[in-house]
Amino acid sequence: MMARLTSAMLVSALVRGADQRGGSAMVLAKGDATAGGILLLTYRKGTNPRFFERGLGPAGTPALIPAGPQDIGDEQAVSDYWERRRRFDSDLWVVELDIADAERFAAELLNLY
Repeated sequence: MMARLTSAMLVSALVRGADQRGGSAMVLAKGDATAGGILLLTYRKGTNPRFFERGLGPAGTPALIPAGPQDIGDEQAVSDYWERRRRFDSDLWVVELDIADAERFAAELLNLY
C-alpha cells in the first residue's frame, strides 16, 4: 500500500506553490488535518470564481471535479456555498487560489494528472 500525504500537507503545498508562482492562496477554513476533503475556490485576477474538489473522474481515476454553482453572481453567493458545505462537513478544508490557470496548477500539485 502506498502512503498518502495528509490533507494539511497538501493544503500547505498549495499555498506555498501559489506564492512561488506569483499567485496567492488563502485557507478560508481548516478541516481534518489527516483526511479532510479539500474544496478549492479559484479565481483569475480576482474574477471568475469557480469551485473544484478532488474526486474520481469518469475513468475512475483521481481528478479535479467542478463543484458548486457554475455561474456565481456575487461574493455573497461564493461565501454562502462554501459555508453551507462546511456546515455539513466540518472536516472540509476550503482554499482560495488566485493564480493563472488555477485548475491545472491544483491538479498537477495534487497529482491528479
